[in-house]
Amino acid sequence: MPPRQPALIEGEMLEPAPGMQPPLAVETPSGARPLVPPRPARGGGAGIVGWLRLNLFGSVGNTALTLLVLGFLALILPPFIRWAVTDATIGGTARSACTGDGACWTFIRMRLPTFFYGHYPFSEWWRVDLAAVLLGVFSAPVMRDRTRHRGLWLVLLLTLFPLLAGILLAGGLPGLPPVDTNLWGGLMLDIIIAFVTVAGSLPLGILLALGRRSQLPIVRLLAVGFIELWRGVPLLTVLFMSAVLVPLFLPNGVSVDRLIRALIALVLFNAAYMAETVRGGLQGVAAGQEEAAYSVGLRWWQVQLFVVLPQALRYVVPGLVNNIVDLFKDTTLVTIVGLFDLLGAVSQALKDPAWLGFAKEGYVFSMLVFFVCCFAMSSYGRRFEKRLRRHHSG
Repeated sequence: MPPRQPALIEGEMLEPAPGMQPPLAVETPSGARPLVPPRPARGGGAGIVGWLRLNLFGSVGNTALTLLVLGFLALILPPFIRWAVTDATIGGTARSACTGDGACWTFIRMRLPTFFYGHYPFSEWWRVDLAAVLLGVFSAPVMRDRTRHRGLWLVLLLTLFPLLAGILLAGGLPGLPPVDTNLWGGLMLDIIIAFVTVAGSLPLGILLALGRRSQLPIVRLLAVGFIELWRGVPLLTVLFMSAVLVPLFLPNGVSVDRLIRALIALVLFNAAYMAETVRGGLQGVAAGQEEAAYSVGLRWWQVQLFVVLPQALRYVVPGLVNNIVDLFKDTTLVTIVGLFDLLGAVSQALKDPAWLGFAKEGYVFSMLVFFVCCFAMSSYGRRFEKRLRRHHSG
């Protein structure tokens, strides 16, 4: 028989064996969790040299790929830096200021308000800024690690904030002159479309995912039909239908704002994809979880709301973040129905006779803005995943 291991004394630390990392936790006699076994230490040395050897030059294939990427960067970065930085022009107020061979960032600087506010009246920009501040105020408690009543803040973010922002942006109340949605544009419009679509498609997608797994044949058939219909139609076709076909079915004298039609189409379209993502998480929840919840007398909606959905949504956080990032990039497609988001505003500015020939600057600027926004969302998604794993393992 193998020698019996001595019992651990509370507060005693185990000495790691040579070449082994110390254990993650020490079990006490009263604890119920097993001691995490030590893992072999990863070789490669310490410091930046060890990190480079481990991540970039760990094998022949990694070394070859690293050298290939470095060669590619050495080929394209120097001319791009010369064009974007060294030989670029940012001063002046007219095209005549751009006399060099580099980028003319003067065009971007002069058109920057249009790229962010669209054609929103200058005297009413403070309403857009206030709506952005409110978005940060309502979002910060939801995104912080330790917030009391986070669920309440999330409800306020999805209900009260859209109401306040809609009143501010649309106006029509005493002291707030109305601003037609045809004047909305730029990055402001991208954020509005993305927020409304996520806030509407995620709850609807959860309901569709639950309906697709329902034991009621009619409910399951309706959910499957809705999901497969919208997933089988291109988004461009959906937007065209919202802009061209929907008005044909409305009674005479009844009209729906073009932005509202596009938002409804995007919500319905993305709800189908959210439903499939959430359904994958629902299938990952062990059946014993539901059985245990039913055994203590919980009803169906209590089981789904308090037992199943929290676990399912934790499993599909990467998929949901991926859907949200894709959705934010898809907001540029609203240009085809006459709504000028950031990319549409750039394309429109390029048609100005005073600034012809600066397409590269405009598209590089829009690319950088979208990259920053999408990278920020992806980074927060990774941080949120790590926090969930830490709480789950703890």
